[in-house]
Amino acid sequence: MSIQQEQFTRISTGAGFIAALDQSGGSTPKALRLYGVMEDAYSGDDEMFGEIHKMRTRIITSPSFGADKILGAILFEKTMDGEIEGTPTAQYLWETCGVVPFLKVDTGLEADSDGVQLMKPMPDLKALLARANEKGIFGTKMRSVVKEANAAGIKAVVAQQFEVGKQIAAAGLVPIIEPEVDINSATKSEAETILKMEILEQLNALPDGTDVALKLTIPTEAGIYDELADHPAVVRVVALSGGYSTDDACARLSKNSKMIASFSRALTEGLNVAMTDSEYNAALEANIEKIYQASL
Repeated sequence: MSIQQEQFTRISTGAGFIAALDQSGGSTPKALRLYGVMEDAYSGDDEMFGEIHKMRTRIITSPSFGADKILGAILFEKTMDGEIEGTPTAQYLWETCGVVPFLKVDTGLEADSDGVQLMKPMPDLKALLARANEKGIFGTKMRSVVKEANAAGIKAVVAQQFEVGKQIAAAGLVPIIEPEVDINSATKSEAETILKMEILEQLNALPDGTDVALKLTIPTEAGIYDELADHPAVVRVVALSGGYSTDDACARLSKNSKMIASFSRALTEGLNVAMTDSEYNAALEANIEKIYQASL
């Protein structure tokens, strides 16, 4: 069995969840603040990304970060380009941790229009996918946002996601399609109903043999996405925590038997740079265990 086949089997059928370690330029200062690293601790982007790499290294090298509970990890481009203990990050994840590496490929969001935020253009996508292949990345992730139940806006978001997803699949990687529904939306449930229908339409139109994963906000109506999880083109349906606390996200996720977690902020909740290694490892292990149980 090739490494890619082994990774595919792990992601499609394994017990566990996908860790999201992909905060990019815009979201990095907030992630660092929550971790106890304030803006006065670094100067400029290079130092900021250095601090977030230290934070991610501490997560990935923690004893509880391993294949028994974690199936995959989504990386930011600079994390992919970096190293963990002298080994390229993606290689370290797979060879040392048994964790399948993914890469965030979007470059951020456009302004609100029709109740949604589309992805900005990705002129360097082809080159980035080539580098991802060289570095042993298995799949990608890209995020759009749905803020209200606007049919035209949701249709545009899903169409854009699948258009780019097909380019990614053609490059030999598995795309995670992520049209996030804002948890604070006044029309969240209605938006999710429209979203499901649009995704189904796009899935049914995919060329034979094209595989995608879906990353969706934990739905208001439990089980609404089961039909998507059962679609032959869908490798896995994963859930984002979207701003819910770890406990709340896990409680909501556990009602959706065909979704597993792909949490970012909920994974790192309560971790602090000032913790001793034993305190830190215990706190991370507790979060991982909660998220793992909710994903079973």
